[in-house]
Amino acid sequence: MSEVTDIVVPMLQKIQHQLGRLEADMSNIKEDMHLIKVRVTGLEENMAGMNRRMDKFEVRLDRIERRLDLVEA
Repeated sequence: MSEVTDIVVPMLQKIQHQLGRLEADMSNIKEDMHLIKVRVTGLEENMAGMNRRMDKFEVRLDRIERRLDLVEA
């Protein structure tokens, strides 16, 4: 029985070590994904603000053209 134990125990220890490394890697990936989500959310919010500002450009341009009599009212 000790021969089996001598073979199995080191293999189980190696597997346990590898699982520990995988858990640490997964933890890092989760943290990275959270940071990416936070950054993407910030980008989306900035884009929404820019789109609102750009939507106003057409209205402002129309007003300017009317003031300068460049288009028919």
